[in-house]
Amino acid sequence: MKKLFGTDGIRGAAGQFPLDPITIHAVGLALAHHLGDSPRVLIGQDTRESSDWIAAALTAGLVAAGATVESAGVIPTPAVAFLARAHKFSAGVVISASHNPWVDNGIKLFGPDGYKLPDSTELAIEAEIFRRIELSSRTLSEVEGEGSASVLVPPQVNESDRAEYIRSLLAAVPGLSLDGQRIVIDCANGAASAIAPQLFAEFAGTVILTHASPNGRNINENCGALYPTTVAAEVVQHHAAMGITFDGDADRAMFADAHGNVVNGDAVLLLAARDLAARGLLPNSTIVATTMSNMGLEAALKRSGIRMLRAPVGDKYVLEEMLATGAALGGEQSGHILFTGRSTTGDGLLTALLLLDILHRAGKTLAQLTADLKTFPQIIVNVRVREKRPLDHIPTVAAAIAAAEAALADSGRVVIRYSGTEALARVMIEAESEALMQQHANAIANAIRAELGV
Repeated sequence: MKKLFGTDGIRGAAGQFPLDPITIHAVGLALAHHLGDSPRVLIGQDTRESSDWIAAALTAGLVAAGATVESAGVIPTPAVAFLARAHKFSAGVVISASHNPWVDNGIKLFGPDGYKLPDSTELAIEAEIFRRIELSSRTLSEVEGEGSASVLVPPQVNESDRAEYIRSLLAAVPGLSLDGQRIVIDCANGAASAIAPQLFAEFAGTVILTHASPNGRNINENCGALYPTTVAAEVVQHHAAMGITFDGDADRAMFADAHGNVVNGDAVLLLAARDLAARGLLPNSTIVATTMSNMGLEAALKRSGIRMLRAPVGDKYVLEEMLATGAALGGEQSGHILFTGRSTTGDGLLTALLLLDILHRAGKTLAQLTADLKTFPQIIVNVRVREKRPLDHIPTVAAAIAAAEAALADSGRVVIRYSGTEALARVMIEAESEALMQQHANAIANAIRAELGV
């Protein structure tokens, strides 16, 4: 079982284990050793104030083990995946904690094929990281203190990387026009801030950019994909046709229609699936979602003759199921959408452009195309935990889950899981009866809180 890597890389509070300078240096050493002789590594990062020194510490470890390192600077996660594949880097690395607050950060790894590393590879690298830490005689001062970059300096940024990524996005939607529409784009004060202004300037229309002034500490602060109601309210305020909002590293996107209604990843999957199916581009009439996707999506897809498979939460697991079944489309309710043949990982900017292209070709609004998606009432309760013990081994928690499953039977779903990126237990229940949904969600959350709560 992995101890450092979660569902999306290594993540934690910047400056504390496992994102302290010594461990980060060990990550660089272990990764370079895993990649073989004289590897080339591309590093990108988001806008957190800790990203510079983390990139520097990681670079020092990589270089010490014989790697050559290039920096793409502040750039979305999917751009690093794209560039690593396009330029045959041995690996791509992103310094980001995605939707987490600014005090956190993370390290995401991509292989030379642009895909996230499989669990088995992460486990092998993780074992070497711990060996490197145990064998190391280095002191904290030798690796530089937290937040210090006076000696450890990141590699020089290749400014052409952003331009190449933008060109690849534009090539995916030839002929797209915003038709003079007014659109609000929330950049979450994150990596999208470095790309969105130039990208969306290429299309006719009025683009209102919000939360595009990062200061190192305002990433995801009451904005971005984690707070989609923010862009929804801005759409109404500016009388816009729709809104688009990204998370901190821009690998996912959420939307809002002209009426200020949030449009999540489930709705995007429905629109994209129908569009691909109509053009004969949806193999086996099948898409891949996750255990968190609403039963309403499954029902709407079924009416269109489309089958929905469910994978564990995490876009890497969605992709694994897509590759195994030959599906061309997959994604998560949270806004990670994957299009095989177009991208090797979730890409919020690409998703936004492809959705705009669907609307443009259909000649309809976002509200019109999602009107028949009737979602079951759904609640997600997050419980902060001090440890992640198997929930089915805790009698009180197991009993509360069993009671909910029995009460809901065929009229709802119960999904209880630990977050792969935070110290949280997530209780998700959806049901036709909102009262039963609330009752059982609270009962399970309280049982977890009593046993494992902070």
